Amino acid sequence: MSNTEQSPVVWSPSEDTLTHSRMGRFKAWLEQQGYGPFAGYHALHKWSIGDLETFWQKVWDYCGLVCDTPADKVLGKRDMPGAEWFPGMKLNFAANLLRLADGEHADHEAVVAYCETRPVLRRTYAELKADAGALEAFLRSKGIQKGDRVAGVVTNGYEALAGMLAATSLGAIWSSASPDFGIGAILDRFGQIEPSALIVVNGYGYGGKVFARQTDFAELIAGLPSLKAVVSVQQLPDEAPIAGDLVTTWEDALASGQGQAPSFTPLPPDHPVYILYSSGTTGKPKCIVHGNAGLLVNHAKELMLHGDVGPGDRFLYFTTCGWMMWNWQASALLTGAAVITVDGSPGYPSLNFLWDTVAKENVTHFGTSARFIAGCRKGELQPAKTLDQSKLRVVFSTGSPLLPEDYDWVYSDGAPNALLGSIAGGTDICGCFVGATPLLPVRRGEIQCRFLGVDAVAYGDDGQPVSEGRGELVCRQPLPSMPVCFWDDPNGERYRDAYFSTFPGVWAHGDFIEFTEHGGAIIYGRSDATLNPGGVRIGTAEIYRQVETVAEVKDSLVVGRQIDGDVEVVLLVVPADGQDITGELQKQLKSRIREGASPRHVPRHIVQVNDIPYTRSGKKVELAVARLINGSKKADNRDALGNPEALDHIRERLAAVGLLSE
Repeated sequence: MSNTEQSPVVWSPSEDTLTHSRMGRFKAWLEQQGYGPFAGYHALHKWSIGDLETFWQKVWDYCGLVCDTPADKVLGKRDMPGAEWFPGMKLNFAANLLRLADGEHADHEAVVAYCETRPVLRRTYAELKADAGALEAFLRSKGIQKGDRVAGVVTNGYEALAGMLAATSLGAIWSSASPDFGIGAILDRFGQIEPSALIVVNGYGYGGKVFARQTDFAELIAGLPSLKAVVSVQQLPDEAPIAGDLVTTWEDALASGQGQAPSFTPLPPDHPVYILYSSGTTGKPKCIVHGNAGLLVNHAKELMLHGDVGPGDRFLYFTTCGWMMWNWQASALLTGAAVITVDGSPGYPSLNFLWDTVAKENVTHFGTSARFIAGCRKGELQPAKTLDQSKLRVVFSTGSPLLPEDYDWVYSDGAPNALLGSIAGGTDICGCFVGATPLLPVRRGEIQCRFLGVDAVAYGDDGQPVSEGRGELVCRQPLPSMPVCFWDDPNGERYRDAYFSTFPGVWAHGDFIEFTEHGGAIIYGRSDATLNPGGVRIGTAEIYRQVETVAEVKDSLVVGRQIDGDVEVVLLVVPADGQDITGELQKQLKSRIREGASPRHVPRHIVQVNDIPYTRSGKKVELAVARLINGSKKADNRDALGNPEALDHIRERLAAVGLLSE
């Protein structure tokens, strides 16, 4: 069966969208200058990777990005790694995110912050700029300089955004973690980068409960001897602030610098703006350094052109400050949209809460995880039938592959008039390789397209593009938001090893992907978690697609167990409330997998467990369970897991059924 037959169209752009979306207007603007003409999106994409330098210059110009000194050229060196973007340019990241904070846009809402422990906070662009300037002046008064690191243990709210803007305005590097991280996990991250300043909450609310963390965070401060200043945020108004000689309250810090404008210090194009982290499940996380010009221009392309976000729009992406989607969300400020932040549990006080907020705030762009959409489907929510979604144009999904059945739910009960944009990339590029465009239809179970300027293909083991079928997701040409380096990796060896050791000179991302005949993409899971029963490579997502649409199943995880020179598939299943994995249900699951995938996908063993381990950013931890079942002695970093006790339970269950290798 061809992909076309498998993937019916579930949404199509209107003529108005084709013409008046930002990408539609960008295409017409290029044609007026003599480029093209472009028959459609795929022709535009082909040009974008065929004339990379012109394309990225045109993105910079069309999106209205600002710099103090223009670049000598777009690309100096084209090497990967080591591409040199916009050599000679001087610019400031925060200046671009606040470029609309003056003039007619000054009084427009910039941030609307929801959380479980404080009233909704609303701030305009002018107020956000003033607070960023005041906080920058405070940081300078404490000796914080260009190149220093400013770390945040903060919730997804106003202070995180203002703190990041203050830091990046003066040329410091912002790095954040979520306050639900254990102290060990935070020190594994910040201990490597030695921050000079820390912005920290005194606790957080989640699911109707309050978690005070003053004692923990005092321990954190003591564990970071590089600190010169700490700013304490009263996230829990009824709890004591964090104590200590270095500590200033948020209010006092702003008051001390009141009236000072942001400096918007001009910086080179590869000056670090963010440090992000790998999940760290097998040791200390890698510290991934992103440069300001490359990240800026790529986010402008992704948000303004692919996402169609602009002034007057209202953008809500449910995330924490420990996930790259926070950084992506923050860049929505450069579009002039209002950023609606939500901190707390997405299921509190009910699973409808985010959808209620979308309706109440007239949200135009709503982003969430594939896991949340699956939860809405299983919970039989019907926001399309009960709430006003007249303003909602785009629903973004990421974090894991979105099941075809979840497309069905979105287009029946979720948000039937919106473009469902399944987007995929990673922390490594703080952006996307494949995702959404307003110029193409949405097909059930498929990501719409390769992103503009992204030369992505599927490679076989021989290092050649596969003509059809699956392979390794690679990028053959430089992308501006590829990291400038890893922190403390002076000769670049760890960086090269992470992305360029498989196919020299070509970025190998680590996803198992298929590009369809009409230019869409299907991701089958992480390539390091693919299974090889009988020597045939299959993706874990293919099994999840069959299992997680069964009503009796709440969650699942699949791994390969090496035995007698082959691999057998082991499926761990969390039953839905009130259910058990009976012999009858096992038969049903095996039959469904055989028919929906293939006989090779059918698990040899199905084991009932009470929980599945996830990273703190919500990704299933397949590799830790695979190492466990195959007897690896390599220790896992439990601090990287949101629920490490799930791994202990799985170890007990596997031992009980005789599946643990000695």
